[in-house]
Amino acid sequence: MKSNRRDFLKYAGITGLGVVGGTGLSACNDKDGSKAKEEDGALMHILKASQKDHHQTFNMCGYAAPKMNVVRIGFIGVGNRGGAAVERISRLDGVEIKAICDIRPEQAKKAKDRIQFPGHEATLYHDGAEAWKHVCDRDDIDLIYVCTHWALHTPVAVYAMEHGKHVAVEIPAATTVEDCWRLVETSEKTKKHCMMLENCCYDFFELLTLNMVRQGFFGELIHGEGAYIHDILDSFFDKDARWNLWRLRENAKRNGDLYPTHGIGPVCQAMDINRGDYLDYMVSMSSNDFLLKPLAEEKAKEDSSFKEFINSPFRGNINTSTIRTGKGRTIMLQHDVSSPRPYSRIHLLSGTKATAQKYPLPGKIATSHEGWLEDEEMKLLEEKYTPPIVKKIGELAKKIGGHGGMDFMMDWRLIDCLRNGLPLDMDVYDAASWSVIGPLSEWSVANGSKPIRIPDFTSGKWKENQPLDMSLAEGATTGARV
Repeated sequence: MKSNRRDFLKYAGITGLGVVGGTGLSACNDKDGSKAKEEDGALMHILKASQKDHHQTFNMCGYAAPKMNVVRIGFIGVGNRGGAAVERISRLDGVEIKAICDIRPEQAKKAKDRIQFPGHEATLYHDGAEAWKHVCDRDDIDLIYVCTHWALHTPVAVYAMEHGKHVAVEIPAATTVEDCWRLVETSEKTKKHCMMLENCCYDFFELLTLNMVRQGFFGELIHGEGAYIHDILDSFFDKDARWNLWRLRENAKRNGDLYPTHGIGPVCQAMDINRGDYLDYMVSMSSNDFLLKPLAEEKAKEDSSFKEFINSPFRGNINTSTIRTGKGRTIMLQHDVSSPRPYSRIHLLSGTKATAQKYPLPGKIATSHEGWLEDEEMKLLEEKYTPPIVKKIGELAKKIGGHGGMDFMMDWRLIDCLRNGLPLDMDVYDAASWSVIGPLSEWSVANGSKPIRIPDFTSGKWKENQPLDMSLAEGATTGARV
């Protein structure tokens, strides 16, 4: 395997910065003068960071922090997802919401008003852009729950861990390779959990197929597919939707798969990535922009503040990336947030014995080329393979909600693991491995879809790390109120 990797690096030309930098960067488009130098420097930075030699100081995979009877939580960023999380978690037993922080006072107050039950004396923080630090500085908080705009995910998570807090951070956990490494190094140094809030790993069909993989139903997995196809183009220009139009700004300046974790997360769990296999290298390609810039021009006619985006280098409408794992499996990812397409995360698992696919159909399974199993056969499989977590709280999750219940399932599982001193289902290596696809895809797109190595954030420990434990409800003590 090592020999194959050396040969690949040699012939792909990514063992030397000079070769790739000189050859690949000439393929970048729409650059001149100082802007070209700035983008070239950023792309070289991605390449250099991806080749970092890291020596693990403590293995966070499978790590169980000391149990706690009550999990005291501080929320940072409660505009959209954060406010909904406050409401869901306020229903759980064994938690105390101690602080709610947002740069907008009205959002912090709205979030506090969503608390459903007594027992939460949440202090509001909204005095300035760094008010979140005061939350992390408190001694009476165990967990920081981060739902800010992307650029703050890593700074808040790192600061919180350095100040003795476990962290649950929204997706993606980081937007640069360097920040992925910062998360890994800080979690290892502090022995504090850093779990990315990838809710799609807790959707019902994804959990079902993961359990089926664990029990050998699919045989050996060969290929997986995932995506984030969600038309949110109009909301980019809605000033009330997101603070400072941050999502529009991200899509205006970056060209790649900016939101990879919904698609890749469940596939990586099924393939035991970081726990028996690893992501080896990837290539990425983007279309031109046919939609964002024309809409910016139209919006600017009515609101002059949008003029800054007319000449912004709007990026491609759809990105497709392909990944090869160390064991020779392949993964295809897509990202499209601007085309008028029906919502899809694809979620496809293809094995030697069976195939599963979700979207555009409900989740279906096939055991041959002749077609999907009939509904009655699917019901039998669900009865046999539905995992314990779904049996225990699936119906409750549907009642409480959050993307059909998967948000609540994720929150319940996080709190229950912390209360019972259990390892988390997603650790910092998962957060880094899934998030790093974003910046690496940017490098590949800018370099004519050249391959780039994906860092091994486990420092080789993937060989001995154990796959996810599908008991998922063992030792559960956390209840909830509806």
